[in-house]
Amino acid sequence: MIDVLVVGAGPTGLTLAIELARRGVDVRIVDRAGEPFAGSRGKGITARTQEVFDDLGVIDEVLHYGFRHLPHRRYLDGALVAETDPHVHRSPTPDRPYDGGLLIPQWRTERILRTRLAETGVHVERAAGVVEFRQNRDRVHAVLDTGEQVSARYLVGCDGGRSTVRKTLGVPFEGESGEQAMLLGDVELDGLEPDAWYQWTAGGRGFVALCPFRHERSWQLQAVPFSDVAAQGDLSLPRFQRIVDDIADTHGIRLSKASWTSTYRVNVRMADRWRVGRVLLAGDAAHVHPPAGGLGMNTGIQDAYNLGWKLALVCSGARQSLLDTFEQERLPVAAWTLGVSTEGLRRISQRFVTGGSTDLAEGAHRDGQQLELGYRSSDLSANGAAPTGPQAGDRAPDAPCADSSGTPRRLFDVFRGPHFTLLGFGDSCVDLFRASSVAHGGLIRRVSVGAPESGADLVDVDGHARTAYGVTGDTLVLVRPDGYLALRTPATSTTAVRDYLVRVGVIDSA
Repeated sequence: MIDVLVVGAGPTGLTLAIELARRGVDVRIVDRAGEPFAGSRGKGITARTQEVFDDLGVIDEVLHYGFRHLPHRRYLDGALVAETDPHVHRSPTPDRPYDGGLLIPQWRTERILRTRLAETGVHVERAAGVVEFRQNRDRVHAVLDTGEQVSARYLVGCDGGRSTVRKTLGVPFEGESGEQAMLLGDVELDGLEPDAWYQWTAGGRGFVALCPFRHERSWQLQAVPFSDVAAQGDLSLPRFQRIVDDIADTHGIRLSKASWTSTYRVNVRMADRWRVGRVLLAGDAAHVHPPAGGLGMNTGIQDAYNLGWKLALVCSGARQSLLDTFEQERLPVAAWTLGVSTEGLRRISQRFVTGGSTDLAEGAHRDGQQLELGYRSSDLSANGAAPTGPQAGDRAPDAPCADSSGTPRRLFDVFRGPHFTLLGFGDSCVDLFRASSVAHGGLIRRVSVGAPESGADLVDVDGHARTAYGVTGDTLVLVRPDGYLALRTPATSTTAVRDYLVRVGVIDSA
């Protein structure tokens, strides 16, 4: 019997499998498709997801292949009307090292994640979806497409909007599907320089966008044609060429190859339960969103990041009630995402109707980078005395520091990995941590943060760490494995951290 069977090897399933494997969980990941996904569909990576990728150790490769500040060049009825960079006012800050979104094709993101997963010794098993399963109090019995029977302690459905796992559970997927379809494709072309995301609106005829990718020959084509309805099922290159000629006719663009084509219909749906016994749902299996703002894939990745450490701890002996906090924390985030992406789509669609120039960035929410989302109301958030700065449940800020030798190190450097991190601000924490460097069997990494000459593990050279955390006196801050504050308490509260871990079921009281 294995610990966890992950069903679906998209971005959500891959992230979850990495999180479990790097914590020593016996995990298998299966996917019904015989080959990896070949399209660019989910191309936007938010700043928060970039922080997740930093922790997973893949951010450098993601940044190498991603466009950050790519101008949006907009045309209305053939005339250039605007060129803007939606991230022009964003720049890295001490507490937020990733300043805005990143454009990278989904197939590339998945390839990077598969490579990282393989480094843990786990590989995706292809042409092996789940046909059926049943569960009892102790385990889940699943049957794969191959006929193999698999017994697992837990099963997680990351198998998309048409999830077999969700349907087998009988969990309702409430919402609605729209009538209007968007055409998508990855195309090679001549006639444009890959220096902007080109967007054309033609009154009464429709909308076309062409987005290049860094270090790639292909561009993503998005089209909403108001005519050519009779060819609704035609996803051929000639049809794509006709649409480009009709809407962007002044540019002489010639499409030469289509490596992937698809039709996207707007779906707004969410499961009302994300856990039934030993079976859980994540990503599109639990919620599907309109494309406005590009939050769908990011939300799924962050579902997996939230679930992974909790499921690993439960497999190692923590109380099963820890899994209840997955739905408690992530379902409200998914509901928020459904709301803002639906509203963003409404704004864009209204511009189509009125014949105005439309920038796809207009569909994004103010917190489209997902840095302000958190879990303050969660059972895992214990605020203690926190008059200023981030509260328990908020995202843990980064800050530039230096180690005892003067080498620059960031807080994200000490967060990276499968552990909790206990930050101790102030001289009393330096002494406390020096007296005991081991915490709860390696579950917690203790890091003292102090002034120069204090002997602290990290020197807060310019005070950015204290500023980011709103620290005034000697303070303990416990950061969860997924980079959110679990607990803030005065350094004098010597049992607060242990009491917290016992209360939430991570360790026993004995």
